[in-house]
Amino acid sequence: MPTQKQPKQEQQEPEQEPGQERQKSPVRSVWTRPQGKREQPALSREQIVSQAVRLLDAEGIDALSMRKLGSRLGAGATSLYRHVANKDELIELAVDEIYGEIEVPDSGDPARWRDDVARCARSLRATMLRHPWIASVLGEMGMSYLGPNAMRMSETLLTVLTRAGFPAAEADPAGTTVVAYVTGTATSEAAWLTVLARSGQSEQEYVSGLWPAAEEAVRAYPHLRDGYAGQREKDPAKTREEGFEYGLARVLDGLATRVTG
Repeated sequence: MPTQKQPKQEQQEPEQEPGQERQKSPVRSVWTRPQGKREQPALSREQIVSQAVRLLDAEGIDALSMRKLGSRLGAGATSLYRHVANKDELIELAVDEIYGEIEVPDSGDPARWRDDVARCARSLRATMLRHPWIASVLGEMGMSYLGPNAMRMSETLLTVLTRAGFPAAEADPAGTTVVAYVTGTATSEAAWLTVLARSGQSEQEYVSGLWPAAEEAVRAYPHLRDGYAGQREKDPAKTREEGFEYGLARVLDGLATRVTG
């Protein structure tokens, strides 16, 4: 928790010779690489990560490069490599920096577990929407769950759910289910907000321009047609909010059936 996909294997390993032991490649991640002792550099890791997040927020994931980041920091790319081995490690650090913004309440009251989990879920969604670039990298950052801020979120959720009375073997899957729902929903929303940002229009303006084509597309589908008709005059941002809250409530309703306390 949170669930992450493992990085894809870039090339097929050569066949093993008879009697030859296969050497396993170490998992490459900023969280698994030993940190050696170094002289005090001019730049700190915190400075580098903070500026990387600013760049990502302003220009998106495709704009991030070690050279460009070094330029923004007034330093050469070589200075950055004292802290990170490559761009992937930099993104891992940026992702965990963003996880540090997530509120993970722990009221200490077993009866308030739904409120605690719901507040965490809303904070996770809001954080992802503030930094929409994160949606495009979460599935590729296989070790990002080892970051201290990600671990803090997971540990607190486990504490809340275990105290509430979830069976020991189900507390982690329960937390993962909530995170998966929020991440999936927020990923779609983040992609939508990215499209809006590129258009230069407000959400209401953009949606209003889509309605003629949307209504034409659903003409042969009665359930979709009725649903679209009911949303014609609604604030699209409010519709997204209501949809998220509905799904979150149903996820928590399902999880509540597993509380044994």
